[in-house]
Amino acid sequence: MYINMLIEIPALLSTKKLSEVQQILAQASFVDGKLSAGMAAKRVKNNTELPQDAQQLERLNGLVMSTLVQHPLFQNAALPHRIAAPFYAKYEQGQTYGEHIDDPVMGPAGQRYRSDISCTVFLNTPEDYQGGELQIKTQYGSQAIKLGAGSAILYPSTSLHQVSPVTAGTRLVAVTWVQSMIRQAERRELLFELNQAREVLMREQPDAEVTHQVDHSYVNLIRMWAEM
Repeated sequence: MYINMLIEIPALLSTKKLSEVQQILAQASFVDGKLSAGMAAKRVKNNTELPQDAQQLERLNGLVMSTLVQHPLFQNAALPHRIAAPFYAKYEQGQTYGEHIDDPVMGPAGQRYRSDISCTVFLNTPEDYQGGELQIKTQYGSQAIKLGAGSAILYPSTSLHQVSPVTAGTRLVAVTWVQSMIRQAERRELLFELNQAREVLMREQPDAEVTHQVDHSYVNLIRMWAEM
């Protein structure tokens, strides 16, 4: 099942971009994260976030989101139709985000989107804080994720997940959501795996008949299943 498919994008942000992001966030003013939470999330959410009208957002999104949405692994795994404006969140000592499932539909009136895939981009190093692991439940147990600065993780929005309490230091992340062209999670997983095989064939046997067959199947499955 796709619910167990966690996709890591290592070193998404360059050292230069990451340094600029950190400098911007160090000078920014944050507000209570409960302001952006739904009724259920308010009970378990304890962090601070950059307000959605902050003047720094345009530059931050140019550094973080522009890089994310252009990354081939993101494109292949998410098959995005709509991508949400991200939240830049900070967790300091004692802060946490308890167990929850992301809201199924998000965004302001007239700009609603379905959350199929959640994405966390880690904006500082694991050595900068203790605790603060992203815990995602799968049928194989809870997966604790604490990636290097500038790396990202994609995971199904249907997953029960939480952020463990930060016991020291500061955790910085960007969080966003994707409405995929492919609504059914199992189909997204199938297409992701098929495309991995397709790319190998296109590199190693570009003129082979089997390569053309796999390529045509992949393209036509997207045509069959895509919702726009």
